[in-house]
Amino acid sequence: MTDTLKTAVMPQKPEQVLNTLKSGKFAPIYFLQGDETYFIDLISDFIEKHALPDHEKGFNQIVCYGKDLNVGTLLTQARRFPMMAEKQVIIVKEAQDIVDLGREEAQKLLESYVEKPLPSTILVLNHKHKTLDGRKSLAKTLDKSAVFIDSKKLYDNKIPEWITSYLKEKGFAIHPAATQMLADYIGNDLSRLSNEIDKLLINCKDKKEITADLVQQYVGISKEYNMFELQKALTNKDIVKANQIILYFEANAKSNPVIVIIATLFTFFCKLLVSHESSDKSEAGLAKTLGVNPFFVKEYQQAMRVYPLMKIIHIIHYLRIADLQAKGVDSGQMTEGQILKELIYKILH
Repeated sequence: MTDTLKTAVMPQKPEQVLNTLKSGKFAPIYFLQGDETYFIDLISDFIEKHALPDHEKGFNQIVCYGKDLNVGTLLTQARRFPMMAEKQVIIVKEAQDIVDLGREEAQKLLESYVEKPLPSTILVLNHKHKTLDGRKSLAKTLDKSAVFIDSKKLYDNKIPEWITSYLKEKGFAIHPAATQMLADYIGNDLSRLSNEIDKLLINCKDKKEITADLVQQYVGISKEYNMFELQKALTNKDIVKANQIILYFEANAKSNPVIVIIATLFTFFCKLLVSHESSDKSEAGLAKTLGVNPFFVKEYQQAMRVYPLMKIIHIIHYLRIADLQAKGVDSGQMTEGQILKELIYKILH
């Protein structure tokens, strides 16, 4: 087994799988793998809730864990016929922990079943945080004969789009500032992000649009001291405000990890570098080049006036140094707060 999926297989997109399930079509085998557990859980939970009517689940739905199984036991159960029903469902959570799944003999047994599954069984394997070696026979067979997904973490620049889409499905609009605030505060952990949004919506049932004020009020983000405000302070070279925010971050380090702050600033200044190099510096041109909502373009245009090209190149260098220091490289006795203060001083001066 390896943690890298090779290009020999072409997994299906999780969204496509979900759409097929919602149309009432269930396949005999689902192999759900990858680092982003949100889609794995979403697909598995949908099958658990909807594949069988409630009165059939007692005898014909089994939910178990990989650490309690070997492949032989699993396949014996999969080949069992349902009791007084058309289908049975077997869901294996943490399938990466199946005791012999890494052995060639067990993989051949599983591959043999995948090629000729029992049509009355729906077998779901939740293989989290790991991926099969795509060059090997088992992965190729799953790719050919089963519903096979590889759920990858979303890139940070795709998170705002995901947030907007998630809320649209639930009948809500969201202001770009609120979208960016959620993306900066929570990051690309879709499970946590969806939970925070769902909690937010409980308090906003009568609202048509989610605003930054609502996010600050119900997600627990400080109204004055957050990444959104820090970025704004740096853009305006507001030294007092920037340092107030950094002191707040230092005092609330658990909610404001330095690695995340540095990564967010790195993304911002890299986009600022691209803005300087862009041939089309109009609002529409920069929005397209940077892949950001037009709402944010004025901020980049303002930052370009404040930070010339060579200064941005130096800032990106400072950010790389701070990132290494935050990871324990050449940091001496510096605390995370001191690393952050030094970084912000270098950016502003």
